[in-house]
Amino acid sequence: MRSGFLFKTLVRFSFRDLFMITAISLLLRVVIFGGLFLSTFSLLVADSSPPPTRKGRGFVYSNDRVADVPWSIHILKIDRSQSELEFHTTLAGGSKLGLSTMSEQIKMLPPSASRPMAAINGDFWKDRHQFEGDPMGLQITRGELVSGPCERPCFWIATNGQPRITNVLALFKVRWPSGETSLIGLNEERTNNGIVLYTDVVGPSTRTRKGREFVLQRDGAKAWLPLRAGQTFSARVREVRETGDSPLSSETLVLSLSPEQAARIPRISPGAILRISTDTFPQLCGVQSAISGGPTLVRQGKPFPINGSQARHPRSAIGWNDSSFFLVVVDGRQPSLSVGMSLGELATYMINLGCDEAMNLDGGGSSTMWVYGQVINSPCQGHERPMANALVLSRKEKTPSAAQEVNGALSLHP
Repeated sequence: MRSGFLFKTLVRFSFRDLFMITAISLLLRVVIFGGLFLSTFSLLVADSSPPPTRKGRGFVYSNDRVADVPWSIHILKIDRSQSELEFHTTLAGGSKLGLSTMSEQIKMLPPSASRPMAAINGDFWKDRHQFEGDPMGLQITRGELVSGPCERPCFWIATNGQPRITNVLALFKVRWPSGETSLIGLNEERTNNGIVLYTDVVGPSTRTRKGREFVLQRDGAKAWLPLRAGQTFSARVREVRETGDSPLSSETLVLSLSPEQAARIPRISPGAILRISTDTFPQLCGVQSAISGGPTLVRQGKPFPINGSQARHPRSAIGWNDSSFFLVVVDGRQPSLSVGMSLGELATYMINLGCDEAMNLDGGGSSTMWVYGQVINSPCQGHERPMANALVLSRKEKTPSAAQEVNGALSLHP
């Protein structure tokens, strides 16, 4: 009897436990499957949601995703009718040439500047050791001419408020006391047969070796520094140096001659007067901000002929039509996110946005867009790359003095 009872009890206990275990197992499967389903559903909803959009007064940011390439394209559309919006260019050292990240450059903007809203990377730069960070082409920042143009196109807004993209020819020259003239460069590495004018934008000294250098000071009460485009002025020789690497200050210029050029120029003594011209063609007198890049992508609404490699890379560009400016950054070198664009693809994309004119800027690891205090794209190196300069969209305060500005405001209205 006891053995039979014990057997029934064990059997009953085993069946009950088995039922409970089975029920618990099914419940866990439902919970786990449900969780996975909800997670998957959430991801699907996230993937199918519209790209992020951020609006500011007078501009809007959006991220265009093209999954089948793939492309991730960051677009800032700016209303040109907003007269309080303006462009500025930055320098890596605040007021000096060099290399630093865009975020660092924006932090170094002077307090008197208008409030930065957004920014995009700027020009290509020279990577030579002595002048690392020297912009490849033209740069004007707050009216100061800091770098001369090269063979690449430039972007600026003329004093009549109209944006321009074209090549600029430097006509910089010095007239010696004898009446002869010589072409000169500006704030760049001096070549073996060159003459270069230096301002303190390059740092505390010219960083040259050998040659002859004239330390220049103001002559009379005429226009002097900061250096501006389209200016012709006289300068008095304060000192003549034969060892190079002359000191620079905010009140002096240095005209540096290579040994070859020094041998051709008659001896000049302290007190002599030199005439210096910063003319360009086309004329840039009164322009407050300018930056180089290239190549030109769009001209009169059509693709501009582009030579050379058409490989896909991260890209940056600026373009416009009668009503809007467009700042564009294309992420690249990230196969799961964005492979980048060729210059031809970028030109087509700018046209599809509505651009009548557009110009390429530095790309690759430099391609960066900053909006409201943060980098908003995905730089291909995983972090911000130091660069020579940037183009910043800022908002100025609406004051009577600002409204009366002429020949100096880089306003975005037509």
